[in-house]
Amino acid sequence: MARSLFNGVKPLVTFVLGGPGSGKGTQCKLICEEFGYKHLSAGDLLRAERNSPGSQYGEMIERYIREGKIVPVEVTCSLLEAAIDEHCRELAANVRSDQGGDGVSKPRGKFLIDGFPRNEDNLNGWNRQLADKVEVSFVLFLECPHDVCIKRCLDRGQMGSNRSDDNEESLRKRLVTFTQDTMPIVDHYRNLNLLRIIDANKPAAEVYAQVRQLFL
Repeated sequence: MARSLFNGVKPLVTFVLGGPGSGKGTQCKLICEEFGYKHLSAGDLLRAERNSPGSQYGEMIERYIREGKIVPVEVTCSLLEAAIDEHCRELAANVRSDQGGDGVSKPRGKFLIDGFPRNEDNLNGWNRQLADKVEVSFVLFLECPHDVCIKRCLDRGQMGSNRSDDNEESLRKRLVTFTQDTMPIVDHYRNLNLLRIIDANKPAAEVYAQVRQLFL
């Protein structure tokens, strides 16, 4: 029997996919504020690990990000599992505290994972390491034209995002990678009837008006 990450209750996961600049981070923030999800960005986890003093993966992650390539799945899945486990432990501790230590109630951890799975290797790695430990509800796909994605990311860079990949050369490489590697994953979930497509070429508030309907 597959091990669950939290007191026998499988966490609920929604994947959020879309090109760089499609608005994944913005929409995830709004979903979390209204519906109580925990946002896990695969990219943010990798960048945090890259910047962590003494990290065994830091230099390798930096090289992959700069070249617009996808970091090996074992690293990404390990970081995701650790983050899910940490949040579920926090939930469990809060329940024990609220109930005076008996912990009868078992609240379910709910997670948005954005920027993952990005290719077939990601998907296979997820299936090996985490698929049996969580429940995937659906995949939210933010569809946005590439020229709009590039403009948004360049604007973000000018505003001081401090991301080494917010430059046109890296962005174009990332969009090529997205088309070649991630769109087949989008099609995979479409075939499983788990894909929910949202037009992200609109102001964030208009996009969220569509997105929130999926969580009601």
